[in-house]
Amino acid sequence: MRLIINGKSAGDPALRSAVKEIRKAGHPLDVRVTWESGDAARYATEATQEGIDVIIAGGGDGTVNEVAGGVLAAGEHGQINTAIAVVPYGTANDFAAGCGIPIGDPLAALQLAASGKSVLIDAGRANDQFFINVASGGFGAEVTVNTPPELKKALGGAAYSLMGVVTAAKATPHSGRVTLPDGTSESGDVLVMTAANGRQCGGGQQVAPRAFLNDGKLDFLVVHDVDMQSFGQVLREILTLDDETNQYVSYMQAESLKMEFDAPFQVNLDGEPVSSKTFEFSVIPHAIRFVLPASAPLVP
Repeated sequence: MRLIINGKSAGDPALRSAVKEIRKAGHPLDVRVTWESGDAARYATEATQEGIDVIIAGGGDGTVNEVAGGVLAAGEHGQINTAIAVVPYGTANDFAAGCGIPIGDPLAALQLAASGKSVLIDAGRANDQFFINVASGGFGAEVTVNTPPELKKALGGAAYSLMGVVTAAKATPHSGRVTLPDGTSESGDVLVMTAANGRQCGGGQQVAPRAFLNDGKLDFLVVHDVDMQSFGQVLREILTLDDETNQYVSYMQAESLKMEFDAPFQVNLDGEPVSSKTFEFSVIPHAIRFVLPASAPLVP
């Protein structure tokens, strides 16, 4: 096994102790510490080419994304046998939390990496870049991070997350066009969009309650422009995503989707910002192996 740890977390005493315990238990484990952007991807590519069985991404969603990108890059011309495990050390840790990977307990996370089973999961693609968890546009993670706990409790889960997002984004709707896989398209204003492989983003809020990591599809959610008087209707639609009469919230599962905007639109790929006028989202089925607990959202 090889641990690729974000340099900001490398000195954590709990992590150092956990590494020693894993080695004492007979599990070979070496460590690489990142210094600057791109190191995690480079280390992951090297480890994959060396035939390392498990690469452990030590960091947040951005580190998981970078490690996965490095593994996928190494396997462009052949099957990837290397698996990725996660020791959460980020701010949000949405992928880890959504999968039930231990957070705040590096020893438990390393034990899962050492003894857990690996499974093939899908990867998402936005233009020429990968994402493992969620691509989200029209808002930032600070929406959920800065919201008072009592408000989170009052609204709860996906309803809180998207209502907060709509409120924050209301001043800047983005005019564009959405094209479905069958070629049909619809134009209008987009306040919020997510293309999800995992179920949550923004610091723990579910935006794709029906997503599975290995179902060969992405879950797309779009909140269209809405006036202040209709926020109650938006909330009801978020809670009833299957209702065909929904006016402001669209939710669908598909293998691909194209979104075109009149002005540059920012999308966060597992928290990493990318800006473009056009985004072509697609899924790569069973693209990469991850070591995950039984609680992860996987198709049975």
